[in-house]
Amino acid sequence: MNAAVKIDRIDPTDWFVGMKNPQVQLMVYGKNITAVKEVTTDYPGVRIDSVVRLDSPNYLLVYLNLQGAQPGTMTLRFDKTKVTYQLKAREKAGKERIGFTNADVLYMLMPDRFAQGAGHNPQVKGMRTYKEDRTKPSLRHGGDLNGIREHLDYFCELGVTALWLTPVLENDSPDTENGFSTYHGYATTDYYKVDPRFGTNEDYRRLCDEAHAKGLKVVMDMIFNHSGFEHPWTKDMPSKDWLNTPEWLNEQQKSQYLQTSYKLTPVKDPYASKIDLKETTEGWFVPSMPDLNQHNPHLMRYLIQNSIWWIETVGIDGIRMDTYPYAYADAMAQWMKELDEEYPNFNTVGETWVTEPAYTAAWQKDSKLSKENSYLKTVMDFSFFDKLNQAKNEETDAWWEGLNRLYGSFVYDYLYPNPSSVMAFIDNHDTDRFLGNGRDTLALKQALTLLLTVKRIPQLYYGTEILMNGTKEVTDGNVRKDFPGGFPGDQHNAFTQEGRTKAEQDMFRWTSRLLHWRQGNNVIIKGSQTQFIPYQGIYVIARQYQGKTALTILNGTSKSATMDVKRYAEVIGDTQRAKDVLTGRYYDLSKDLQLRPRQSLILEF
Repeated sequence: MNAAVKIDRIDPTDWFVGMKNPQVQLMVYGKNITAVKEVTTDYPGVRIDSVVRLDSPNYLLVYLNLQGAQPGTMTLRFDKTKVTYQLKAREKAGKERIGFTNADVLYMLMPDRFAQGAGHNPQVKGMRTYKEDRTKPSLRHGGDLNGIREHLDYFCELGVTALWLTPVLENDSPDTENGFSTYHGYATTDYYKVDPRFGTNEDYRRLCDEAHAKGLKVVMDMIFNHSGFEHPWTKDMPSKDWLNTPEWLNEQQKSQYLQTSYKLTPVKDPYASKIDLKETTEGWFVPSMPDLNQHNPHLMRYLIQNSIWWIETVGIDGIRMDTYPYAYADAMAQWMKELDEEYPNFNTVGETWVTEPAYTAAWQKDSKLSKENSYLKTVMDFSFFDKLNQAKNEETDAWWEGLNRLYGSFVYDYLYPNPSSVMAFIDNHDTDRFLGNGRDTLALKQALTLLLTVKRIPQLYYGTEILMNGTKEVTDGNVRKDFPGGFPGDQHNAFTQEGRTKAEQDMFRWTSRLLHWRQGNNVIIKGSQTQFIPYQGIYVIARQYQGKTALTILNGTSKSATMDVKRYAEVIGDTQRAKDVLTGRYYDLSKDLQLRPRQSLILEF
């Protein structure tokens, strides 16, 4: 007679009936669980398709088919051991899950650095060694999900429409005195649990619900390329091929460790060597982040299901996938295809960090530049970021420098299947802040004017609207500073007009005006785009829709300039008068415009 077995955990923790794909993989954890002879259930409409025993005796995969199942509590029998498992009804049909689009502006923030909510616990029991120390740029500072939720009105006042949070899942790695920390969230140790230092799964759901009630979307940051070293999979791999290059985990084989080259070009390079490609896709990001093997079908099924579970469970409106090209392209395409079939109106953006438009465009769904379809709807425009950050330090000349770089980037939009579904940004958590260590508001206003009027999905980095600055020269933590006013004891509160300095308030007001003007503006969302080669230092882009025009005008020089209005007659027509949406001032278009150094205009007519 078979003895009872102890089951420690099942992933996913529950599942949903009525999915287009009726099969679900249950990963069952328990010491020597593979000794189970038989897995059965008599729940109506549920069939056990297969039971898979892996190399480790402590994992069992059970594949269920829920084709005819209704919501309810199912009993699974593992020989003598009975376990209940919840099958839930879906709150929405897949097509009703609406993702972010170019009608949105994403506001990217780091939960640890944004705000701390009431009742925050500075030392969560059960977590590995860590400390909250706001004087150390690379240690945890104590921000959490409730802190973000308590400031939802701030985002509405600013005028953004979607929140992209860096990863919120458990990162239970020990902090050390030398500054190593997982406050950033990119070393997952539990794919089904919000990090307790940020809150609970219920807190995450409440944040999403209350954000939705205020018209804000929520984008979840995910990582399929790697996990955290303290994930149970590292100490006890389900199968020998669960990780890429796992040999070095053996203390005697540390020389076998394979470091990624951080170079993504081999993935698309037609002449790529095998070693270069291997280093990109199989090398570990850092020694503390084991590289997952997405070619293991059971692992990939686990990850695909996990993304679906978070959509259904907390109602996220989009996904940002970290280190997208580092993972195997065919496996990621499988994920994207399944997500698109289940949620045709959802959206995912992949981090594709190469600054050439041809590379980025090859990753977008339906690209003719790639042999295989990625099914990835949105890619990140690192070319825009790169060219803009060069241009801000240059004079726009008659050839290549200054704003010519942006013109020269947009000319390759013909490579994208859908330029309106490309995400542009001026900085983020992995780059120097746009302002560096300065406060050049003219350059920042030009950058935001361009970002928020061109044919792109714009992304802002938290604090840009109040002139937060910093560089990565010493530590990444210096571009990830705390939002002023988000933490107990802060003397400076930038969440309120009264708490901001005059310079901060001026920038906030200017940015907010532009963001609110953009909301629901079909000229920007749906309009055609016409750009003019920078002429005498002036760069002009026209957006037009149903007889309306928005004309972006940037003086890319540090000197006063004259705009020859007749040169732009094809988009201005016989218009005599236009309003600058940034100041409310009206301009006479029957004569040349006089522009101040680095001036930005958006003329509406």
